[in-house]
Amino acid sequence: MWQEQNNKLYQKFEFKNFSEAFAFMTRVALEAEKMDHHPMWTNVWNTVEVWLSTHDAGDVVTDKDRQLAKKIDAIMK
Repeated sequence: MWQEQNNKLYQKFEFKNFSEAFAFMTRVALEAEKMDHHPMWTNVWNTVEVWLSTHDAGDVVTDKDRQLAKKIDAIMK
């Protein structure tokens, strides 16, 4: 579930292994590129953490972030 903290949407995702985590990141990257809206994220082994905010709007949460969050949720289904 996405949480809004420090003017960012945040969620942590856990997978069975690194390959699944990396595959998830690849799918998210393709959607983010289509939107020209790129997440801040980290990946350590099977864990991906994602922070979404809109830099052009002063690093706050906007509709673009919510739209990308929905696309990420759809990827997880």
